[in-house]
Amino acid sequence: MGRDGFQGLKVWQKSKDLAVQIYKITGQGMFGKDYGLRDQVRRSSVSIPSNIAEGDERDTDKEAVRYLYIAKGSAAELLTQLIIAHEINHIDETTFKELEKKCLEISGMLSRLISARSKTFNH
Repeated sequence: MGRDGFQGLKVWQKSKDLAVQIYKITGQGMFGKDYGLRDQVRRSSVSIPSNIAEGDERDTDKEAVRYLYIAKGSAAELLTQLIIAHEINHIDETTFKELEKKCLEISGMLSRLISARSKTFNH
C-alpha cells in the first residue's frame, strides 16, 4: 500500500496505540487481577493491528480484505469486552467513553479501507 507498508497506515497506527493503551489500563486495579478478562481484552486489542499488518502484506487485495475483516471483528470483540469491563467497574465512565470512541473510529476506518480494497476485485 503505502511507502512505509502497514506502519504507514493510519488505522494501523491508531490500533497499535490503542493496544498499548489497553495494556497499560489492564495492568491496574481490579482489571489487573481479573486475569481471564484482562488477557482476553489484551488479545483482542493486539489482534487488530496484527491482522491489519498481515493483511497489508498479502499478495492480493482479496486476501488483504479477509484480514481486514478479522481486524474489524476484533475491534467489535474488544468493544464488547470493554462494555463488560465498564459494567463490572473495572474501568470508569471517562476511560470507557474514550476507548469506545477509539474502537468505533478504528472500525469505521477499517470499513472504508475494506471498501477501497474490495473495489479491485468486485467490479
